Amino acid sequence: MQRVRTAILGATGAVGQELMAILAERDFPLQELKLLASPRSAGRKFDFQGEELTVQAVSPEAFEDVDIAFFCAGGSISKEYAKEAMARGTVIIDNTSAFRLDEDVPLVVPEVNASDITPGTKLVANPNCSTTIMVMALAPLHRFYGIERVVVSTYQAVSGVGASGMEDLANQVRAWVADEEIVSKSFPFVAADEHYQMAFNLVPHIDMFDEMDYTKEEWKMVRETQKILHDPNMRITATTVRVPVMRSHSESVNIEFKQEVDLPKVKELLSVFPGVIVQDDPQNLLYPMPLDVAGKDEVCVGRIRQDNSHSRAINLWVVGDQIRKGAALNAVQIGEYMVKNDLI
Repeated sequence: MQRVRTAILGATGAVGQELMAILAERDFPLQELKLLASPRSAGRKFDFQGEELTVQAVSPEAFEDVDIAFFCAGGSISKEYAKEAMARGTVIIDNTSAFRLDEDVPLVVPEVNASDITPGTKLVANPNCSTTIMVMALAPLHRFYGIERVVVSTYQAVSGVGASGMEDLANQVRAWVADEEIVSKSFPFVAADEHYQMAFNLVPHIDMFDEMDYTKEEWKMVRETQKILHDPNMRITATTVRVPVMRSHSESVNIEFKQEVDLPKVKELLSVFPGVIVQDDPQNLLYPMPLDVAGKDEVCVGRIRQDNSHSRAINLWVVGDQIRKGAALNAVQIGEYMVKNDLI
């Protein structure tokens, strides 16, 4: 396998740091690793496989000698530097929402639709974290039975906001324990006009509100899922909720099929699908929980049961580490696929 000159744009953020760790864990075929970030982060140093790497300020010229770059510095930064990087021959795996719904950009979960990446592809989009986690459970069932409609409610960890969200929740809990004033800076999001306490609370608001009073996060789950599964007619509705959990997103998913389904077959389809672990033994209190799934690569599925109100529907409980499979790991898997298949 060829070794590639690699860059991480947004190397100092939570996803960038996870990317570094996963590249090392999976022995990604690196020839060289370059860390890029904003000028204010330039000069920071990180240890990588026994070597000290210094963060460089991003510029168009920084991509001159880069074969593949992982972009995770925000949508506006991706839009600013994508063309510059591609013009210099760099293949981009973008972890932002900047290009996900562009018709000519593959939106990829490798276990599901890696074949959407074709020779000559220079830009691949990494899906929204909640979408990726859900699609891992939907894909094998859709292939076998055909899905007609999905109703999903998410329970999303504060790390989805970034490192600041985790710090904010921790500070709120400390303040509550000390009987001090609780100050919130990050929820529903940092730039919001008003902030709400996250500790011991739920906030049914992730990203900005958009058409029909659904948030952008909710519309991402609808449109990205349709694109990944190649089914623009699949009916999907979502409610996304921030919960006081540090890491790993959970999702309650109701799936209506085009035909009646057999629960043992559903469990079999899920259990043999790459990257999915079935944890479904309610009598012995076995089901996925975010605390247990944090740090794991696999998406875990449990509470698999017939919808008592609909003969062609089932309920699932799906949990995945949104920083790993929901972001950094999925991006690295895309890179691995492209290197293995000489697409870089």
